[in-house]
Amino acid sequence: MSILKVNTIQDKGGNTIISSDGAGNLTQSFAANTPAFRARLSSNQSVSGSTWTVLSLATEDFDIGSYFDTSTYRWTPPSGRYVINGQVRLSTGMSYMYVAIYKNGTTEQVMAQIDASNAGIQNISGIIEPNGTDYYDLRCYLASSGTIAAGYGFTFMGGYKIIGA
Repeated sequence: MSILKVNTIQDKGGNTIISSDGAGNLTQSFAANTPAFRARLSSNQSVSGSTWTVLSLATEDFDIGSYFDTSTYRWTPPSGRYVINGQVRLSTGMSYMYVAIYKNGTTEQVMAQIDASNAGIQNISGIIEPNGTDYYDLRCYLASSGTIAAGYGFTFMGGYKIIGA
């Protein structure tokens, strides 16, 4: 029987990956999928028709790294590669709805829900590569004035860093 006893495991560059306190408690030092966040509407939002509207995601479910701003509804993560997603729930029926994640005030990802006659939910997701100053927000465009629904599973935006990318 062989036993290997160490209190630190390091990578090739001498960076600690795992350490032990000698009592069986391990601490990992390698990166997790952070920064990460999820923000949502805290109350229903009225939206005018025929205009792109920033959704007021003022409630954070979590914000690891503190990169989401609840006053501007923007996420400004450090440089890297991330998964970003959003969802919008329309409470009032109309002919169509578009949902977009904007980057620095211009469209980054767009998904259209052509028939929104019975209200509905539209999801959007993508992979982004911000430079550290880029910001992202969630917007919608409605055929006519309507109401966007608030609630934990209704209207939100979230994202997290892809490890190893």
